[in-house]
Amino acid sequence: MSVKIEVIEGGIPHQKILIAGLVLAVIGLYLSYLNVIVGTQIFAFFGGLAAIAALIWGSHTIKILASYGIGTGVPSAGMIAFGSGVIAFLFATKFGLYAPIVAIILAAVIGAILGYLANEVLAMHIPVMIKSLTEMAVVGALTLMGFSAMISGSFTFSALTTGSTKVLGMSLPSYQTSYIGGALIATVFLLGAIAIQHGFNACLGPGWKQDRMLMLTAECGFLSMMVAAVMSAALISPAAAILSFIIGLLGWYYTYMKYIELSKRDAAAWLDMKPIPEVEGH
Repeated sequence: MSVKIEVIEGGIPHQKILIAGLVLAVIGLYLSYLNVIVGTQIFAFFGGLAAIAALIWGSHTIKILASYGIGTGVPSAGMIAFGSGVIAFLFATKFGLYAPIVAIILAAVIGAILGYLANEVLAMHIPVMIKSLTEMAVVGALTLMGFSAMISGSFTFSALTTGSTKVLGMSLPSYQTSYIGGALIATVFLLGAIAIQHGFNACLGPGWKQDRMLMLTAECGFLSMMVAAVMSAALISPAAAILSFIIGLLGWYYTYMKYIELSKRDAAAWLDMKPIPEVEGH
């Protein structure tokens, strides 16, 4: 039986972070769908913002799960989130406008099953395991869908499996430029999995602070958004790709500077401590 060895004191309650992350991610995804309605690709950046909202929520979920003494499982939590989330995401793309809702429902079911197996079959017996893995699966699905919408211009199946672009004036076959066929989904998988677990992994310890961890997660999210924007240049218009990159760059710069500020704040608290006095004769 596991024993909780660490608690979150102060800060924003997890339930509020969960609701905010879920709502903002869904809103961002549907704002990216304006591309389909209006017949443009300029709103692709909303997909990246949706992914970042989900990542911040997921980062705090990892903190909740790891507080039961499984800190070494933080990277595994990121991988299981996207490993289970990708199943729900790919299945949901066939439902067009309803894809985000279908992804949430299916990911929650998959996550709950995995949580049950971890607790009852593997006998981990962690009180928040089922809830946390349910959340993580949803986060993984929404993050993948967000970055997918940003790179391809939409989260629908047709947009992810077909596409065209020109390299040195030559048009490439659609199967070579598609989001799935071109293996861009594999890169997005890693961008999201690393971003979701790095915040807590880098900030854990006696000096952990909620705002610093979440800010670092946001910074990692915007950094991933910049990479995704470069990748999107193969599938969407140059103007849409540049706009996504600029928004990612501005978001990264702001969150990076805020993270440095928060790190200095927390480091100063430790530097003010007096050194351990040396005992004469030892």
